[in-house]
Amino acid sequence: MAAQQVLVIDEGTTSTRAILFDIDGNMRGSQQEDLQQYYPATGLVEHDAEEIWTKTLLCCEKMITKAGGAEKIAAIGITNQRETIVAWDKRSGEPLCKAIVWQDRRTADMCDALKAKRLEPMIQSKTGLVLDPYFSGSKISWMLKNRPEVAAAGDNLAFGTIESYLIFRLTGGLHITDASNASRTMLMTLDGRDWDDGLLDLFDIPRKALPTIVDCAGDLGRTSAQLFGSEIMVSGSAGDQQAATIGQACLSVGQTKATFGTGAFILTNCGENAPKSEHRLLSTVLYQLEGKRTYALEGSVFVAGSLMQWLRDKVGLITFAGESEELARSVDDNGGVYLVPALSGLGAPYWKADRTAAISGLSFSTTKAHIVRAALEAVAYQCHDLKTAFSADGTDWQSLRIDGGMVANDWMVQDLANILDLPVERPEFIETTALGAAMLAAVGCGIYGSLEEASVMIRGFETYQPKIATSQREARLAGWKKAVEGVLRG
Repeated sequence: MAAQQVLVIDEGTTSTRAILFDIDGNMRGSQQEDLQQYYPATGLVEHDAEEIWTKTLLCCEKMITKAGGAEKIAAIGITNQRETIVAWDKRSGEPLCKAIVWQDRRTADMCDALKAKRLEPMIQSKTGLVLDPYFSGSKISWMLKNRPEVAAAGDNLAFGTIESYLIFRLTGGLHITDASNASRTMLMTLDGRDWDDGLLDLFDIPRKALPTIVDCAGDLGRTSAQLFGSEIMVSGSAGDQQAATIGQACLSVGQTKATFGTGAFILTNCGENAPKSEHRLLSTVLYQLEGKRTYALEGSVFVAGSLMQWLRDKVGLITFAGESEELARSVDDNGGVYLVPALSGLGAPYWKADRTAAISGLSFSTTKAHIVRAALEAVAYQCHDLKTAFSADGTDWQSLRIDGGMVANDWMVQDLANILDLPVERPEFIETTALGAAMLAAVGCGIYGSLEEASVMIRGFETYQPKIATSQREARLAGWKKAVEGVLRG
């Protein structure tokens, strides 16, 4: 009997997981390991790529055992935190230094210098990306200039985003990256098949250190036999937000999803034509199949779920994530309190890397419930800012499909519908990022003939309708606008 299970590696910012699916989309098992975050200075965020590898391998081994052995796994799909960059030695596969995480802001001055040379319009025209430390190109350039061990590796130097690094380790040396992740590096043109020479020269990056750009589904390599007892095909790969868009069945032009994890990321399927944003949104490759690309328009919010972690771990206002919902429900409104969560700068549509967070409207009547509620409300406000930008770019949302850890909070989901004035659809199975990677892997290994066929793996949705008056919505948004303007003024 043919193998009937798909193993997904879901490598995120705070943890790595291996998830086992059957071909009907049922989750058969999951193993998760937390990852340590390194903050060597303000605005700097790093990971230990060797820890990512060893913990990912551990999770895979446990799920393969649960499946009954490697021969019971039809394929592996990979989805990953995007823009995080790893430098490693091609001979050993071992990292040369700490990985620089997508949240890291160390290259803000480099990006500002390029902006001063008026290069951002050219870069955005080519790549669909704004000039910001968020993306991988400036991180690679920084490593080459500031990490002697990286520059000294010479012909043995390899760079890659997380999926590229994991595929290299899994296969024993295959250096590839899928087009969705490549589109986030600022080194590939949206309509180009390869790295762009002009962008490589601009960031002073050697082409030979970069991976080959490939499809998001197909035979992407085989795992080394010694890892799991026998080879397993790697047949699906996509950045986490693209995978979630697939896992939410946003396969038609105009369909939109939002993922609320560490940050919040909203993507609208734009079909075969790469969108051009006039309002500082991002154009990105949603997926590439058989050399043909489907594109998306994206808005990125840097702080969402990480704000709840900050309130819990650093400030002590909550003791567990679910408490935020209890506190939000315990007060009638925010008491005039607004929290602009620019803990690592402001993302779309502002793109201000140097701004810091602020809480306004405090008084003696303010309680911790008001502050926590203001933090949750900030999620909806930031999404509304993006909705306005998407609309100005000619892409109106008719509804919003949501996923990610934060959407377990019923109060937040209803507030999202209230502020956006749209139906918000939450899937019965919220692990849509992993499910999207499973769908890609199932297509890549031939279980399904297309993503549309693979969408039978997706369950149903629960819909939240807006429930507040227009006047209340407008008053709250006016308060938010004033709070953001204060942060933008610095």
